[in-house]
Amino acid sequence: MSIFKNTLMKEFKMKENSVLATIYENICRDTGKQNESAKLIAVVRLLTLSMLAHSLVCCVLVSITGHTGALVFSVASPILFLAVFVLSYQWSTFVSYCILNVCILFWSCMNVYCFGWNIGIQHFLVVLLVFVFFCKYRHELIKILFASGLFLLRLYLYYYCRSHEPVIPLDSGLSNALQTLNTFFVFLSLGLIAYLFSSSTQEMEGKLIEYNRKLMKQANTDTLTGLFNRRRTMEYLENLLKSADTQISICLCDIDHFKRVNDTYGHDVGDVVLKKISETFHKRLPPDTFVSRWGGEEFLLIFPRLNGDEAITALETLRQKIRELVFDGGFENFTISLTYGLVEYDYHSDITTLLKEADEKLYVGKENGRDRIVF
Repeated sequence: MSIFKNTLMKEFKMKENSVLATIYENICRDTGKQNESAKLIAVVRLLTLSMLAHSLVCCVLVSITGHTGALVFSVASPILFLAVFVLSYQWSTFVSYCILNVCILFWSCMNVYCFGWNIGIQHFLVVLLVFVFFCKYRHELIKILFASGLFLLRLYLYYYCRSHEPVIPLDSGLSNALQTLNTFFVFLSLGLIAYLFSSSTQEMEGKLIEYNRKLMKQANTDTLTGLFNRRRTMEYLENLLKSADTQISICLCDIDHFKRVNDTYGHDVGDVVLKKISETFHKRLPPDTFVSRWGGEEFLLIFPRLNGDEAITALETLRQKIRELVFDGGFENFTISLTYGLVEYDYHSDITTLLKEADEKLYVGKENGRDRIVF
């Protein structure tokens, strides 16, 4: 009960000590029976209150018109639903649910019998249809049989009204007013049932979607840098090369003398270097560049829609910006550099060939002094 109540209190922004919260807490109060739905008893009571409010408004409308016969019948309706509401605190949830269904069925049929088809009271049968399918009691077969019974009952009432005059005839003004009132409360009841039964489900589904999104992010990104990992990079490359209709450039780059950084300044400082370089990639490379941590101090940069010459221009800007970074090593400041091996997709090489070629060019750059782009 507390989960359902707290969810709705949060959605309605009710404070724990407010009058509204106190009223709602009493409406949601459990029956004390074991293995019963906390949500269902709350919906039963709220729907009963809705029917009670509807009956009271009907009494007011009928009393204004001075229709004595209709008033006598209408006064009985709020008494009926008030009794159901009060007794719901004594009965079990299932008994309350069944009694409410029976009362609405009986009340709808009696209204049609007394006032005819034109006041629209028969639409409350649709409320019962929705109510029984949202309810978790009983099996699907029972629900289907109940729905079939409602369908047949509605047909019977329709054809009955075509061949029989109402017991209590109403003038057109009162009939139209009751039609409007009934339509409003039918929609109110349907909305109430749908919202209350779906609110917690939607919240749980939202949490599940968010949890799955986080899991997906964790599976596809490097924890330290937030860059894409090797697994996600291979998926991206496969999809990109399959549908390649523009030029693509791929660069494998490596931090120069990174082992020396870890050995001299410690692994914590090394982690700071990796994070700062990752931030610089995002800031200084074209927005659609796919940036991933390939492993250790290696990064793979993918430039969709850039040829080799255009990629060199972007990498040269990046190289200069990284050279300008200054890191605090504790006892001294230091700078770092990267070496870059760049290849351009030739529209027929596979991923393995492209990555091998980029790695070979990176090796050439390392052998020739580092801090350079080899294309």
